[in-house]
Amino acid sequence: MTQRKAAAAVLSLFAPLLLSACEKEAEVAKGRIGPSGLPVPRYVALKFDEVNARAGPGEDHKVLWVYRTTGLPVQVVAETRDWRRVCDPEGGLAWIKGRVTDGRRTVMRVADKPLAMRAQPKLEAKTDAYLSGQAIAALDRCEGGWCRVKAGGRKGWVPENELWGTDPKTQCR
Repeated sequence: MTQRKAAAAVLSLFAPLLLSACEKEAEVAKGRIGPSGLPVPRYVALKFDEVNARAGPGEDHKVLWVYRTTGLPVQVVAETRDWRRVCDPEGGLAWIKGRVTDGRRTVMRVADKPLAMRAQPKLEAKTDAYLSGQAIAALDRCEGGWCRVKAGGRKGWVPENELWGTDPKTQCR
């Protein structure tokens, strides 16, 4: 076997592995898959009622503010292995430790007025309860422009465009 044929044979064996590695790197570079192996952007909820929001990914960076709401939905827009850059419902952008978040999906009613929670995903459906202004709710699912949420022990459907925490596009720049 000539050197060229041997090189071609070796290359054909390793080409799929090289392509796979290159594709993974491309996905990370495009912001689709982060070092955690999860998509970026994505929504998560804060686990604790006190979370430091920092200027950069590390404890040596200045604390910009402190989140004080367990369950607050935030959007991960960038990440390192241990840190997440998040966008919050007020448009704030900061770094938090990855371990202070969990995969629970929550949403927030950012408007001040209450929102009717419907028995079915349509405007003419019976109102079962109201989601208060600035309230956080657990997200079950969204379909057809409506989201099924749970808050205060009550479940219901609300218009998706009335909530923060469902839009897949990056919310902060």
